Amino acid sequence: MSELVYRGFTQAELDAGYDNTNAVADSAIQLKGFDLRSDALARRFASSLDMTYDVHPRNKFDFFSCGNRKAPLFVFIHGGYWQMRCKETFRFLAQGPLANGFNVANIGYTLAPEMPLTGIVYEIRLAIKVLRSRADELGFDADRIYVSGWSAGGHLCTSVLDETGVQGALAISGIYDLEPISKSYLNKKLQLTAEEILRLSPARAPLVRKPVIVVSGSKELPELRRQSLEFAALRAAERIPGSYSLLDGHDHFSILTELENPNGALSRLLNIMAGK
Repeated sequence: MSELVYRGFTQAELDAGYDNTNAVADSAIQLKGFDLRSDALARRFASSLDMTYDVHPRNKFDFFSCGNRKAPLFVFIHGGYWQMRCKETFRFLAQGPLANGFNVANIGYTLAPEMPLTGIVYEIRLAIKVLRSRADELGFDADRIYVSGWSAGGHLCTSVLDETGVQGALAISGIYDLEPISKSYLNKKLQLTAEEILRLSPARAPLVRKPVIVVSGSKELPELRRQSLEFAALRAAERIPGSYSLLDGHDHFSILTELENPNGALSRLLNIMAGK
């Protein structure tokens, strides 16, 4: 009988339980579509791509202006389990927030194993600080920043809620407890320590009393749905503003179209949080 490593899972079961790419049969096709739509958007904003916020090659952000210099800023942080993917694939998501009157920043960051998770969280914090310091130059309201992220980005956006100017987070299909990650195949590159699991898990660290909208798809892997539901319940038990939504029919990748679409479910939730 195989050894159980976490919540009744064997090692193989736990690894499969967090393998979103293999769980979604057409994930490669969806990601290719993301790239194509992102390329099209990038051509419209060629002069404001790849702005530097620190010294490492991936320490860059894209800025997309909605045309209103007093509008809030929507910050998106990509996923990939902190060790793959890049911001360029997710530029297309700016279309929804832009149409709804948000300026948009799309942040890149150094990946593991080159950078440990502690360093990645530091980079996201630094990016937000740099963005805020350039608010007058770029044209957005520095005191109305809404952070968002998908998958690992859901973890990262909820890890920087306490930054000055950040008003709330839209966390999509995220990871909020790092313990199962530390016991899975994903830890080969992350090399999480016991101290990092406690300090960097949003579900274990002190909760920030700012609104967080937690969302997952009905076709997500059960562990992803559990992480979202339990994190939202933890915050609700402390009477912290926020909500949890399960989007029917969406898998780990297709859920993002609800942000790309100005009238999609994620766009509507963002508008509600921002009072639009």
